[in-house]
Amino acid sequence: MSVKHALSRGLELGRSVFQLGLLKPFGRAAAKLRADRLRVGQPARTVQPQAFLPSRYRYYRTSLRGLAAQLQSAGFRRRFGAGSPRNRAVFLAFGLGVGLIEQQLEDDRRSAATCQEIQAVFRKKKFQSPLRPFTSGYKLEDYVIGKQIGKGSNAAVYEAAAPFAFPKESGSRCSLVELKEDEDEGQTARSLSCCSLRNFPLAVKMMWNFGTGSSSEAILRSMSQELVPAGPLALNKEREQITLDGHFGVLPKRVSAHPNVIRVYRAFTADVPLLPGAQEEYPDVLPARLNPDGLGNNRTLFLVMKNYPCTLRQYLEVSIPSRRQSTLMVLQLLEGVDHLCRQGVAHRDLKSDNVLLEFDSDGCPRLVITDFGCCLAQSDSNLQLPFNSIWVDRGGNASLMAPEVATAVPGAGVVIDYSKADAWAVGAISYEIFGQRNPFYRAVGLESRSYQEKQLPPLPSSVPADVQLVIHLLLRRNPNKRPSARVAANMLHLSLWGRKALANQDSTGMRKLADWLLCQSAVVLLKGCSGPSGNTVESELQRSFLSNLELEDLRSAVGYLLYGREQRPACILSA
Repeated sequence: MSVKHALSRGLELGRSVFQLGLLKPFGRAAAKLRADRLRVGQPARTVQPQAFLPSRYRYYRTSLRGLAAQLQSAGFRRRFGAGSPRNRAVFLAFGLGVGLIEQQLEDDRRSAATCQEIQAVFRKKKFQSPLRPFTSGYKLEDYVIGKQIGKGSNAAVYEAAAPFAFPKESGSRCSLVELKEDEDEGQTARSLSCCSLRNFPLAVKMMWNFGTGSSSEAILRSMSQELVPAGPLALNKEREQITLDGHFGVLPKRVSAHPNVIRVYRAFTADVPLLPGAQEEYPDVLPARLNPDGLGNNRTLFLVMKNYPCTLRQYLEVSIPSRRQSTLMVLQLLEGVDHLCRQGVAHRDLKSDNVLLEFDSDGCPRLVITDFGCCLAQSDSNLQLPFNSIWVDRGGNASLMAPEVATAVPGAGVVIDYSKADAWAVGAISYEIFGQRNPFYRAVGLESRSYQEKQLPPLPSSVPADVQLVIHLLLRRNPNKRPSARVAANMLHLSLWGRKALANQDSTGMRKLADWLLCQSAVVLLKGCSGPSGNTVESELQRSFLSNLELEDLRSAVGYLLYGREQRPACILSA
């Protein structure tokens, strides 16, 4: 806003306040004479002081108007309305300041409207499943079971195939991993190649059933957390309603589809079969009919998902992603966590073993959060868990438990807030993504309940400064000083694609950034219409960013980035 325009706005506002309440009858008479004169001459714009601030600023409007009234009234009494030069200067400064505030609020309204319009456009574009929709597959006999590809503390995973489900793209990667070492200028580059995903595009997860019973209702009720990422057709229609807490109700909360969250296509109960490797890998969980010493029940829950080549941990053990790919991997985890938080779900067991990985058409790793057995998915969506007893489950994986969760002491009225716990875990996993040991695994020695931020090991110098800032902010002990997953994701988005927009940006005015968002939206829309390039990881991330635009989150991200750049090369953790 130019100085001339600001002075004009200040004078108009000051004149309006003067007319409405400062000289009372004289002001009303002057206003009437001025209005009569303006009807004949050139029309002029008048400003109503009640309109320049929203209702929430009513206190400031009244207080400032009262102060101006006292100043001008004193000046009028001394000089019959002319006012002393000092009083006139103060009054003009008041009007000028209010004019600047009004202009700032108008810019904010425009920026917020721009964000809402962009958000509405991209939220209409639903995430498409990588598998062709199918209407059958509610029985274990519908699938051909292959080799075991994973085993955890509560389930075993097998590759599977079905005649009614095939990948949309014939060039999909496989579930068997082969390592190849290529010598290039003295450096070893490791890559993953695929062998059999075309034959086994699906994965079947068989849950282990101890003490739940063999009725379908009891199994679904006990393992309902595994159904949080289930699709709308995952359960057969007669299983859509089950008994919950003694009432005949609907299934627990389910999250909508997202490119960085696993999708469960089918969920059904069936008799436990004797699958390959069962007697050697998990004999104790088998039912007595398969193993006389087994402790498992006859029936259990089966989940059908897409088959992925490997976990994040397996990938990082044999491959070194580029700096940009590593940044995109951290960003994908933040987008997935933000998607869950927006729908009232906390994963509570986020680690590199619970993140699956595949590759897009450009060879960039695509990450998918899986294993929701420990998640918190309450109906009120506030991500707060009453912690009144030591028997309350705080979640899995104590090594990557956020400080506010690890240090919670049970008692009357105690509540654990999980809204930023998963974001903290992403900060810890980021060390692994950038080639370092996770500082919170027991072999390293740091504990989330007692560490100090200055004890965090430095990241490699090759990691971009903005990314280091994000990771260090995510690992702050105080959750009130820690950015949310959405704000942290926005910081990485702006660092990757909005550097020019941030060059002359400040933390208050968002007008330049709003113009950049409009250009970015047009670019992303054109990419989506141009074929395969719209299905890459970068395109998916840009769509996620634009579909979740909110002015306050964006302003927070800009503020963090500008503050971090001002503090360099000072230590980030001292903030």
